[in-house]
Amino acid sequence: MDHNSKASLQSSKAVCGAPMSADARILWVVFMGPIFSLILLSMPALAQTMPENASAKSYGDGWECNVGYRLNGDTCATVVAPENGFVTNRTYGSGWECLRGYRKVDGTDCVAVVVPNYGVLDPSGERWHCLRGFLKVDDTCQEIVVPENGYLVDSTYGSGWECDRGYEQVDDLCSAIAVPINGYLNTAGYGQPWTCERGFLERDDRCEAVVIPEFAYFDDAAYGKGWKCERGYEASGTDCEAIDIPANAHLDRPGNRWECNRNFQKSKGLCVLKN
Repeated sequence: MDHNSKASLQSSKAVCGAPMSADARILWVVFMGPIFSLILLSMPALAQTMPENASAKSYGDGWECNVGYRLNGDTCATVVAPENGFVTNRTYGSGWECLRGYRKVDGTDCVAVVVPNYGVLDPSGERWHCLRGFLKVDDTCQEIVVPENGYLVDSTYGSGWECDRGYEQVDDLCSAIAVPINGYLNTAGYGQPWTCERGFLERDDRCEAVVIPEFAYFDDAAYGKGWKCERGYEASGTDCEAIDIPANAHLDRPGNRWECNRNFQKSKGLCVLKN
């Protein structure tokens, strides 16, 4: 009788608490012995599934490599940082990062960040930007030439400068803005850099006085004649004429046209009762 069969018999005695007959012991060995043998044989196999430098997961089933190790086939291999890199001691990612001033290439190397003259590393340590007064052009920092009547601006694109108030960019220069009489500089960042004073309208790069007819008032809208007729009057050429309101009609909300009362409709300049 082998060792496993003897262990099975001893277990049967402990379980039953009393001696078993010879026939019962034989049946126990025949049926239960192989089962116990399979369990004992499987235990080393289960233990071997977890490699060295690994631990059981804190949640769920299975295992994971310890800090400082990464899965490599069926084993947990030591994380080795490349030159100019360092081990992060984290359980996620590659397990290593590049030193400041170096950037990761192809996930295997740390290559030095080449910073040109008048450039500095940005906070990430993986890129660079130009100092104030210089503009990034390809892999260099070129000095910004600011024209007379201009000033530097913080910008990663464009010319890197803008013109003083009262000047506008013309090619690489700042030229004085020609403001017409009765006009003034505005603060618009686009379009016409000047605006006509109240009472004047832009006409062919000039500011012309608005001629307001009788029964009208000045209107500073950016379009139109520069004036509107008072309530009860309507524009007719350059004048404001009184509105002739027919029977069963009234002035509309603006007061420069008329409309028919409720249950009436317009017909040939009159308001007739709806059928």
